[in-house]
Amino acid sequence: MKKRKLGRNGPAVSELGLGCMGMSWAYGTPDDAESVATLERALELGVDFFDTAEVYGPYHNETLVGRVLSRHRDRVTIATKFGFRIEDGVPKGMNGRPENARAVAEASLKRLGVDVIDLFYLHRVDPTVPVEETVGGMAELVKEGKVRHVGLSEATAAEVRRGHATHPIAALQSEYSIWERGVEAEILPTLRELGIAFVPFSPLGRGFLTGTLSRGEELPQNDYRHTAPRMLGENFDINMRVVDALKAVGDAKGASPAQVALAWVLAQGDDMIPIPGTKRRKYLEENVGAAGIVLGADDLAALEKAAPAGSTAGARYAANTFARPASEKK
Repeated sequence: MKKRKLGRNGPAVSELGLGCMGMSWAYGTPDDAESVATLERALELGVDFFDTAEVYGPYHNETLVGRVLSRHRDRVTIATKFGFRIEDGVPKGMNGRPENARAVAEASLKRLGVDVIDLFYLHRVDPTVPVEETVGGMAELVKEGKVRHVGLSEATAAEVRRGHATHPIAALQSEYSIWERGVEAEILPTLRELGIAFVPFSPLGRGFLTGTLSRGEELPQNDYRHTAPRMLGENFDINMRVVDALKAVGDAKGASPAQVALAWVLAQGDDMIPIPGTKRRKYLEENVGAAGIVLGADDLAALEKAAPAGSTAGARYAANTFARPASEKK
């Protein structure tokens, strides 16, 4: 698989990474055996950039990922995140205090079974803690050799600038796909000016863009997408036009809608390193196949016509969720 640079001074990683959240959290019942097999298959296919977080589980995902990746330490780049206040195994709000960064990093190192975190993200900016203060605490971990590179997640353009002025930011992780393009106006230009890589999460729209997902009302109660506004009722039907466009392009290339959706993200710039998530080998193999798909100008124009920025029906998240989108922050 081709490589892309993780910021100006970061390592070169596979152009498609693997988001590991769904192996432990949010998308139905975990299957550790299949998840381990998926991680091992990812390595065989040339994927070497893996994304996890303290809150996924919580804690379970880092332990699961570490079981596999710690045995291949010299071949992989591991990203994890901190930033939530977790009580009784449940995220209760933000905690961007430097002392929490330290406590989580040290615990994550043990769960992952490694001696340094390659990329340590602030999962969400804590509105009660200046981002400079949080990043300053993360920078101390770099000085001590516990972290190699610092990242932010779902931060605004202004927050990225302030954090980067405190310590170099290697990457920003935020949601981005053909149906979620809120970062395009301000955030992507800022990243490109500063030489910061962009790591899109949910490049398949939490599975919607694959064209295989049931409407939210039909999903199990332990799958959080059953309350996702974009996947409910009339919104689901309206948004299917995006899937239809992906399928039309894919049919002409012998590719699936999911592969076209990932190829679209890769085509938006060499600084894009999407991390589609899956816990199953068959979907991993399908996703990796997207790296070989080339979208021409006509393909991109057809997709733009079907899914222009801002045309998606429904909000990203249900009301009152902790995961407020960066594009809506003021």
